[in-house]
Amino acid sequence: MFKKILIANRGEIAVRIWKAAKELGIKVVACASEPDRQALHVRLADEVYILSGEPTKVYLDGPQIIEAAKRAGAEAIHPGYGFLAENADFARQCGEAGIVFIGPQPDVIAAMGSKVEARRLMSKAGVPVVPGTIDPVTEVSAVQELGSKFGYPIAIKAAAGGGGRGLRVVRSADEVEKALAGAQREGLNYFGSNEVYVEKYLERPHHVEVQIIGDNQGNVVHLFERDCSAQRRHQKLTEESPAPKLSQTVRAKLLDAACKAASALKYRSAGTIECLVWGEEFYFLEVNTRVQVEHPITEMVTGIDIVKEQIRIAAGLPLSFKQADVVARGVAIECRINAEDPFKSFMPQPGKVTKFSVPNIPWVRVDSACYDGYEILPFYDSLIAKLVVWGRDRDEAIARTEFALKNLVIDGVQTTIPFHVWLLQQEAFKNGDVDTTWVEAHAKDMVAEKDAINASLGVKADLTAKPDSANSDAPQITRLAERQFEVTVNQRVFTVGVSELADSARIESVKPITKTKSQPTPARALARPESVKPETNGHSGNVKSEMHGLVKEILVKPGENVKVGQRLLILEAMKMESEILAKREGKIASINVKAGETVEAKALLLVISD
Repeated sequence: MFKKILIANRGEIAVRIWKAAKELGIKVVACASEPDRQALHVRLADEVYILSGEPTKVYLDGPQIIEAAKRAGAEAIHPGYGFLAENADFARQCGEAGIVFIGPQPDVIAAMGSKVEARRLMSKAGVPVVPGTIDPVTEVSAVQELGSKFGYPIAIKAAAGGGGRGLRVVRSADEVEKALAGAQREGLNYFGSNEVYVEKYLERPHHVEVQIIGDNQGNVVHLFERDCSAQRRHQKLTEESPAPKLSQTVRAKLLDAACKAASALKYRSAGTIECLVWGEEFYFLEVNTRVQVEHPITEMVTGIDIVKEQIRIAAGLPLSFKQADVVARGVAIECRINAEDPFKSFMPQPGKVTKFSVPNIPWVRVDSACYDGYEILPFYDSLIAKLVVWGRDRDEAIARTEFALKNLVIDGVQTTIPFHVWLLQQEAFKNGDVDTTWVEAHAKDMVAEKDAINASLGVKADLTAKPDSANSDAPQITRLAERQFEVTVNQRVFTVGVSELADSARIESVKPITKTKSQPTPARALARPESVKPETNGHSGNVKSEMHGLVKEILVKPGENVKVGQRLLILEAMKMESEILAKREGKIASINVKAGETVEAKALLLVISD
């Protein structure tokens, strides 16, 4: 067994890996970006290495992370999920450096990273795939021909994509040109490849995935399935195991196909075979060559520690159990608690958590890196915690989850807790009828019930949201630039940070925070939210940012005439893109930002004149 490993990640998954490693008696080395100095995974680790560079880039800096592992004497690196977890080059570089990569083989990661190659391999292994192309497409006419062949709607997908990035749904031939260009652009920007493919778009499917795990001795087993259909913008919100309303016939075929797929790949470590279930049929979607965010619900129903098995397998040990030993008991539900406002199109809500208290209730597990005073940074995804609840049956699991949600306290930022409470109360969810399109189709119903939802959580109607800083003229208390004093001994860092608080009047003449450039964040955690309307001071033409974020793209030019609803800019915050739309007609008088700049909330982006 390893004596020391490095965790190449942050947040709740880094804490989760730390727990598994410590249970195995392994020392843990943490790496962190500069803003993550006070993160929980840093506080828990035996050693800490602060990575140099921009916050959005350092967890992607393979060479620097490998060098930190070598200096620390770590024998292995666990990548968690996101960032470098599915980077075949990083896995190879670890091996070349004499460090074990805790995950699948690099060639398997590379093959499954290409959706086109994955479809080829799965078809060869006898796993059903959605009707579509095996080879990439590049021409509008070719896509239109496929639309006629398969019947609209069709989906254009980035071959190296995931998490909804590089995906366009096309419902008619005249939409193809714009959709193809958009999918190619996103694929190039986020994955370095503009290769796309086309497949039939299945209306209202259920997203069902199978947890598989294999070792170096050729053993491959499944740990049953999870339903992840409750999504918005292709990002999962609520998951459960087992999948409701899945017939025993389909379940047996699905589990068998997943094991066939893993065996064909000679898969090693933990992974997930994702599928779309459509009636009594199912189709391969993709393979996630890593531990999944939602792995705890599988652990709850099977009693198997997936992360510990990953570490054991990487150390050369066989699986600690056989397929016959795997028994699913009861039902587990996971709610992803994100720093987002569900009543405002799930808008990201970076900020400070003033109070964090988890429910001390049997059958409840909370995976989180949060604590009182924790700063939710705008550079990373919005996940705060995962609330995982077990019940003897589905009705009990739902009731227990709702009770746990109402006893989970997260103050200081808006969260998705109200959404989960609302979802659990819907008849469609109780009946197992929520498909991948259901949440977005019924989001307006949730907004209409805002006061009632918050009342059930004990929140008064006039306290359901923080004042909209972009619209308010009231003084805002702002934290000025922090001055840090630190002592570093053999990469062990002790830091004291001092910053001054001031109101808006005090800081009017203060120079704005220096803007920094950034590169796109890893694809799998990205989402494509609904358009977020900009603040315009009563349509005066001043278009301001509603949040701290990164200007990804500017879609207009000075002097250009624009119409109401026209896309002006794309702003990214916490790995989520928002389209800033014009709320009045006019001419672009000035553009006050550049692509790649980081802007604060209330920052003036551009001005539309008469």
